Amino acid sequence: MSHDRDDLHDPHAPGLPAPRGPLSAGVLTLLRGEGPPPAPESAGTSDPYGDDLQLALYCCYELHYRGFAGVDPAMEWDPGLLAVRRAMEHRFLEALRRDVPVHRDVRSAVKDLLTEPAEGTGVTWFLRDEGELRHLREYAAMRSVYHLKEADPHAWVLPRLWGRAKAAMVSVEFDEFGGGRADRVHAKLFADLMRDLGLDDSYGRYLDPSPAPALAVVNLMSLLGLHRALRGALVGHFAAVEITSSPGSRRLAEAMRRTGAGPAAEFFYDEHVEADAVHEQVVRHEVIGGLLEEEPYLEDDVVFGIDATVFLEDRLADHVMAGWRGNGTAMRSPLAETAAVVA
Repeated sequence: MSHDRDDLHDPHAPGLPAPRGPLSAGVLTLLRGEGPPPAPESAGTSDPYGDDLQLALYCCYELHYRGFAGVDPAMEWDPGLLAVRRAMEHRFLEALRRDVPVHRDVRSAVKDLLTEPAEGTGVTWFLRDEGELRHLREYAAMRSVYHLKEADPHAWVLPRLWGRAKAAMVSVEFDEFGGGRADRVHAKLFADLMRDLGLDDSYGRYLDPSPAPALAVVNLMSLLGLHRALRGALVGHFAAVEITSSPGSRRLAEAMRRTGAGPAAEFFYDEHVEADAVHEQVVRHEVIGGLLEEEPYLEDDVVFGIDATVFLEDRLADHVMAGWRGNGTAMRSPLAETAAVVA
């Protein structure tokens, strides 16, 4: 089945990225209509956290969001592509289940999320205390692969919940989508932040230079969201994001003010300090509490979602700090060569 009508294509869809290896090259060849999909078994030899698999998986998932310019929308459900996607998901999940240290229960997992050191050495501490505008621009460019579709992956879980969990999840998502105001949608606020930092706010603009650890963070959301069987893990992921967001956002807001990044850059993180402090309580007590009241057998999945999120965020933080302390960039190519700086 093929669709040629222009109105079936999102006018804001990004172009296809450059491949990063044989697996992503095969997926991109299929999306361009120039060849068959790669064999599913080829995923079994790819680094589960590496550039090739993570880009290929990201491209598969993006078909469920805005798609890509020039790619037939019917590719979203192409059987050959779904087969190789399933193999990549298995490879990724298998690695996470092997590598992620998992808490014994939700209570202990959440307790650790709520415990922060007085002083840390991670990315947001670095940005608050000594980061320069160039570091903030790189951080925003990497995070844009998620924040320009902020909350969209979590919306997949809504039809898979009911009762307290659904009502509370909807209330948090309503805030994420601006509370009914288009100018307050968090993805829009992040685009405003990007313009303050002299970045191109086009959707998908920084997919090419974003490193594999940044793609893996986003791919986990899409993977958990698109599988009903993993709904508990998506709730765990959402909890990890909301519980840890407020203190990190406070440090980032301070970094934006210290460097003179601009009012929209400051506002995005100020908004998250306030909103996510409330969301944290709702997610803990109503979303997780409501889900486990209805489906107590999903506790292990919730814990896995929390711990896998922390694991991948830590891997991204290690990558970013190694780049900034080493060769000066955490991107695959220096941002100055890829950014369209706004005057």
